Formats: sequence, C-alpha cells, structure tokens
Amino acid sequence: MQNRAPETSSAPQGAPQGSGPRIAGTVGGRPAPGTRPPYQGNRSGGYQGQNNRYQGQGAPRTGGYQGQGGGYQGQNPNSGYQGQGGGYQGQNPNPGYQGQGGGYQGQAPRTGGYQGQNPNPNYQGQAPRTGGYQGRTPNYQGRPAGGAPGARPGGFRPQGGPGGQRPPFGQRPGGGRPGPSSGTQEMDTLNQRTPKKTFTKKTNASYKKRNAEEEKEFQVQRRKEQAAAKLASVPKSIDMMEVITVSDLAKKMNLKASEIIAKLFKMGMMVTINQQIDHETAEIICSEYNCSVHLVSLYDETLIASESDEDQELVDRAPIVTVMGHVDHGKTKLLDAIRSTKVAEGEYGGITQHIGAYKVNLDDRGEVVFLDTPGHAAFSMMRARGAQVTDIVILVVAANDGVMPQTREAIDHARAANVPIIVAINKCDLAEAKPERVMQQLSDLGLMPEEWGGQTLYCQISALKKIGIDELLDTVLLQAEMLELKANANCRAEGKIIESRIDQGRGIVASVLIERGTLRQGDHYVAGIYPGRVRAMFDDKGRKIEIAGPSTPVEIIGLSDIPGAGDPFQVTEDERQARQVGAKRQELERLGDSRNVKKVTLDNLYSKIKEGTIQEFNVIIKGDVQGSVEALQGSLEKLSNDEIHLNVIRASAGAIIESDITLASASEALVIGFNVRPTPRAQALADQEKIEIRKYNIIYDVVDDIRLAMEGMLSPEVREIEIGTVEVRDTFKVPRIGTIAGAMVTKGKVKRNALVRVIRDSIQLNSQMVRISSLKRFKDDAKEVAEGFECGIGLENFNDLRVGDILEIVDTEEVARKLESNQKI
Repeated sequence: MQNRAPETSSAPQGAPQGSGPRIAGTVGGRPAPGTRPPYQGNRSGGYQGQNNRYQGQGAPRTGGYQGQGGGYQGQNPNSGYQGQGGGYQGQNPNPGYQGQGGGYQGQAPRTGGYQGQNPNPNYQGQAPRTGGYQGRTPNYQGRPAGGAPGARPGGFRPQGGPGGQRPPFGQRPGGGRPGPSSGTQEMDTLNQRTPKKTFTKKTNASYKKRNAEEEKEFQVQRRKEQAAAKLASVPKSIDMMEVITVSDLAKKMNLKASEIIAKLFKMGMMVTINQQIDHETAEIICSEYNCSVHLVSLYDETLIASESDEDQELVDRAPIVTVMGHVDHGKTKLLDAIRSTKVAEGEYGGITQHIGAYKVNLDDRGEVVFLDTPGHAAFSMMRARGAQVTDIVILVVAANDGVMPQTREAIDHARAANVPIIVAINKCDLAEAKPERVMQQLSDLGLMPEEWGGQTLYCQISALKKIGIDELLDTVLLQAEMLELKANANCRAEGKIIESRIDQGRGIVASVLIERGTLRQGDHYVAGIYPGRVRAMFDDKGRKIEIAGPSTPVEIIGLSDIPGAGDPFQVTEDERQARQVGAKRQELERLGDSRNVKKVTLDNLYSKIKEGTIQEFNVIIKGDVQGSVEALQGSLEKLSNDEIHLNVIRASAGAIIESDITLASASEALVIGFNVRPTPRAQALADQEKIEIRKYNIIYDVVDDIRLAMEGMLSPEVREIEIGTVEVRDTFKVPRIGTIAGAMVTKGKVKRNALVRVIRDSIQLNSQMVRISSLKRFKDDAKEVAEGFECGIGLENFNDLRVGDILEIVDTEEVARKLESNQKI
C-alpha cells in the first residue's frame, strides 16, 4: 500500500484565497468534520468538489477522498475563516488527534486508514485534505480537475465514460451527474429538485371480504342478540301513577330516554325528556318490551320503608271500631251512650259533620277506639276513609226507618275494606220499631243473622235509653278476640290522618290514628305530602301527652301545611328524609294537577267556542276542618250542568282572611264560610269591595242556597199556551201593508203581538209561528178581541192567507227552571 503524493493546484497568482483548486492533504484552515487520511480504497477516483465537474465514475480513481475544498475560511472572501486553530486530528493522541493545530488525520492510528472489511488491502483510509473551505466567493468555480490518481481532468462530462478499475470489485458503470464548470455549460444543481417518490399501500392478498349474504346474516343475528339483551334488562312490571315523565319511565324500564322518545315519535307524539305521558301511552310502550304496568297511588310511588316486625315484638292492641249508618239513625247517640258524653247535643242540626276518634276504657274488659263518621250523603269520602282504617264496623240501622241509601253505601265500603260488620238495630224502644223487617232487608243485602243461619252478629239496642249497650260491647270484644289484633310498638310510628284543621292560636292541627309503632314528641314525620315535626301531642280528651302507642287517636301540632283527611302519616329517620319525601310527593302532586288542566287544541277548539255561552258560578269555600271542606266541595260541584258551571276556585280549612276576599273580588266569587268566620280585617275589606260572605253551620243549607242561586242564573223555560182560534172569512190586499184577513174568533181570544199557526186542510203551513202585526176591530186598533167577534188580522212577513184557513193563536210564558234533575247527592 502506497501513500498518494500531495497534489498542488495551479491557481493564478493574486487570486483570492480559496478560489483555486484545493491541495490534497491538511493545509491550514479548519477541515470539515470527518476528515481522514487519504482514502485509497474502493473508488479509484476521488470526489472533486460539489460545484466543479464530477470526476468520479468515468475512470478509475487512484486517489482517495480529497476533502471538500479546504477548511472553512470564514465568510470574508479575502482571508476566509481559518478555523479555530486547527482541525480535529483524530481520537488517538499519536497520529490522530493533535489538538487544534492541524487538520483531521483520521480516527485511528493506522497509517493506511480504514482497511475495509475485506482482508484485501483495498481501503486505504481517507486522504488528508489540502485545504479547508475557502469561503463563499463569487469566483468559486468548484473543485479543480485532477485530484486522486486515475481521475479525469476537469471539464464537462457530457456523457460520462466508464470509470477506472475498482479492484477487486470490478468496473463501475460509467457516467454521473454532470456538474457545473467554469465554461459556458454550467449547471446549478441547487435549482434541481429531487423526483417525488410515491408509495403504494401494500394490500394483504390473503384478506377476503365477507360475502354480502353472510354479512347480512351476521347483522341480523347481532340485532337479535342486542334486542334479547335489552329485553332481559327491562323488568317484567313497573309501578306508576296516572302520569309519568319520559325520563322517569326510562329509568323504571332501564332504557335510554332517547329510545322512549323515538318510540313515541313513531306513534305520532312529539315529546321531550321532561314531558308527561299518561299511563295508557306508557302501557303501549311497555307492551313492546313485554312489561306490564301497575297503577299506584302517590304514596305507594314514594313509599317509606317500614321496619320489619318480629314475632316477639308484637303485642295486643285495642280494636278500632267505626260506627256507620244513615243520617239521623243514632250513631253519635250510641257513642254518647258508650262514653257517657253528650257530643250529639253540641252538633249543629243534630247531624255529624266531622269524623271523630275516641278511645274508651271498658274497665277490666280492655280499651276500644271508636270512629264516628257522618251519615249525610255529602260525606261519602269520610265513610270510605273510616272503613279503610278500621278493624270492625258497627252498622247502625233505625228500627223504624229500615235500610236507607247511606246504609247500603256503608255496607259497600265495609266490604271493599274486607272488614267484619256488626249490625246494631237502634230505636227498638219505639212503638213503630220493626227489627224483623230490618233483619230481612239486610239479609237481602247479604248480611244474614246468626240465628237465621248466617254469620253476621246482630244487636237490638236503644242508644237514647241505653238499652243493649253492654251486649253490643261484648259482641265487639268477641269479634276483636277472633281477629287476634296485634301490632309492633317498638318501631317508627305509622298511621292515618283522620282530620285536619287550622286552630286559632295553635296553628295547623291534625287528628292522627296511630296504627303501629310509637309516636314521640319531637319525631320528624311526613303527613300526606307535607313534612313536619311533632311539637306537641294531645289525647282525645285534650290532655297533653308525650308518647302514643298503637291504636291511639292523638292531635298533633307542628305541621307545615294542611294534609288531606285519610292521608298516610309516617315517622321518618330524620328531618332530611322527611323533607326529601315531602318534596318528591309535592312534585308528583303538581304533575297530577297539571294533567287535569285542559289545553285548547284544534280538535276541541270548536267545543271551546260553543262553551263560551256557558255561565260560571265561582265560589270560595272555607271550613273548620279539611274533611268537611272536601265534602262540601264535592256536593257543590255536582250542581253543575250544561249551562252553568260551578267553579270552586279555593277550598281550604281555616278562617276567612284578606287574601280570600281579594281573590273573590278578582274572580267575582261568592265566599262560603262553613263553621268559620272572617277576621275583622277581612270583613272590612269585604264590605269595601262589596263581596258577599255566606256563613253556614249545616251542609244542607249550603247546598240548597247555592242551588237556588244557580237556578236564578238559568235561562227560563218558554212554554206555549193556545189562547184562541180564528177562522178566515175574507182577504183584502192593502198596498204597502200586505194581505189582511177578515176573520171570526171562534174560540178563546186574540191578542195583539200574539203568535199564530196557519192551518190549511189540517196542515200547518208555516214551519215557525208568525206574529200578529195588526189587529183591528172595524177601523180601530184593538189590543184584544174576544170570542164571537169579527176582526181584521195582519201577519208579519206572511201574505199567503186564503178563505177557510184556521189561525191558532198562541201566547208564551216563561217558567223558572229547576236543578232537581242535575243534583246527584
């Protein structure tokens, strides 16, 4: 292996440094990185520069890589950048890295450079560079010709001949990219662009797309699986109220609300997630998922979990007995006889208008709770509530009256509640008493006496003379013993609201019958839809108590609003639970109320227009207790008919206050006070606004007065009365008047402005009666012509009169109409 001799360049004298050809080796300047000893190996011709002609592939190169034209001499074309003192001399301190004083001598101490991977000594390393980069000058002509031995002299290579020998790898193909030269054929390589490479994604030849039919079957099967999974998540049945929102229905069915909305859209209903639908629509949706719908009440929808009862915790409790029957059959008298009180004497009209609860101690025989219900037809709801909370029903029937309508209703309520009935035939001391007839009537209704082979217990009593009372109580205790009545006293209290009212000085007061558990002062509870806290408790005699066990009627104070009679009463774990349950129930109550609001649509617009002629009678009802208010409201609303609609715009318990008068003034309503009076300020405002306040103590009087007032608003009935008959004897044509008939009054009389039917050959000519426009006796006007006299008669807009026609004279009268047929109580 021989080292190449350094080559010198023939640069013209005086030329700027760096403008001439570079000398091989390491001459000054900063060599480019990676400079090594002369490359003697693979290529016979060295690379002669970037801007000069490419001298490589045409002939074999004898020299190695000659560097890149010298060290970098700086950006000044005169002196150039001379580097930082020297090139990188290699990594070995001996022949390699010499500090910064010389050029790059290679990375290894080998003198011949890199010998290649082949044991043949071909690769001799990189030849040292003769000079660094001489700067950017406008006279830079590229690298000179020559360089490594074997390279062709500079100049344009139009076609590039074959290169030199490249032992031992054979001959390289000739040619190469022609570079710019100092001659006229110079090419700027910087302006040339590299051809754009395109890549084609290689497809997997082994992939085969599913057949269209297989894909379709796959999709169908997947849909079936998804539908089956969805059906499996939907419950078999759900509980709901009369109305439910779309979101709540979706939660109950474990579906997305959007799916329910889509189903309704297909049914032609545009709904939102918070919109309400009725239970019938919900049933249609649920039927598609094989889900049934059960209607529940407001309180079942928001049920408070009850504590479980253990057998060892159950104790005997007093029976709850409800006294029912027709009005004035002696129910309250019977309770007075049992309690040795005079409650009946304090009731207006001698009739019960409230439901009362009393606890009676029967000495050593135990205790019994009695509920007294009204017998009037208006208090049907009270009787129904009494039957729902009771254990035994005492049906009081007067021996002189027998079975009456409310007697039958009481039997129906007891049977609906599955409660045993004990019949008490009252007023047996009267001479006209017929107990056997009463027993026969009740047997026909299914209450067969025991002595007749039935199962119903009968007692003949006289509440007024206290005859048979002990026998009746023994019968009640016997029936209670057969029922084995027990309750858990060691749990949270539960019961029913018997009655509620506003008490002056104490606020809202509710009568509660505890059915299970123990109620204590300070407990938080939910009464109906309103939360509250027990501030104080009183027993049926008005004594303050702190604890009330099962089968105990109490009055409690501390309600946030007036609950409805018959609403459930439940003690909660804490105040937070009471408020949450109350808020949820109030929300559901509002949803139910909004469903009853009638909205005008195109379908019912015509009927609404027709209803414009209907008169409205607005009333405001204020009563002493909520149950009486509800009963009175129901009775008055039954008075409505097709012409007059009675509208109860407010019905609540409590005294008549200023807001009631203000509402009555705005709506032109009548204010009804049932066992209540207006406050002084409310009375003064009513006098100022000319608002009428009617005060009543008996429900009969309220219904009768309102009926008369509504009858006065009805349009009177017009009746036709035939008052005479006239025979036409002759006719006359009078200009600008028409036909005048000369007639004879054959029957009755003729009156001016009376109505006339024209009869010809026993057929009425005019479909509607015409009025007499003129009536004359000879030439004088007459108001009336009696039978047997002649007269002249002219008719309005009717001239077809002939001799022999019969004129029937008809008069009308107005008759006031009645509401008897519309009253249903």
